Amino acid sequence: MFVYSVNKRQIKFVAIVVCLVLMCVILALLTKESIETVKANELNLRASNAEERIAYLAQFGWSVEGEPEEVKEIIIPAEFDEVYENYNKLQLEQGFDLTKYMSKRVKKWTYTVTNYPGYENKNCIRATMLISDGKVIGGDICSVELNGFMHGFVKPDSSAGESTSQQE
Repeated sequence: MFVYSVNKRQIKFVAIVVCLVLMCVILALLTKESIETVKANELNLRASNAEERIAYLAQFGWSVEGEPEEVKEIIIPAEFDEVYENYNKLQLEQGFDLTKYMSKRVKKWTYTVTNYPGYENKNCIRATMLISDGKVIGGDICSVELNGFMHGFVKPDSSAGESTSQQE
């Protein structure tokens, strides 16, 4: 028969060590989540009013007219056709994913961009923002000209006219 005796000091020591290990693990997990959240949320996605929508676009250097060109409610389809698949690829490139919003109603806000390189005094460049629950979930910058272009919110290099053309 084997007998092992434990005194109060040993129990306290083990309890303190276990608590410290648990606190370190919890702290490591919280720090990792906080860092990932900060990286994912470097941009301000709030867009519940006109000022926030314009400020969102300004983060990328875009200036837009104060009043939207168009505001409408759309439903993201339950199944994507080729057009939506291509549009979602564009969204994925800029950190959005419209598959999360399939079959949901969202608002589409369209603004006229006033400072697109090479298109300064024309009303042919639009910024489209898709908004759900007051936050940006997708969008694009595009030309409404016949052989126009479409790209994400980030300003292009000097090759602005060479962007791939897509239609929504």
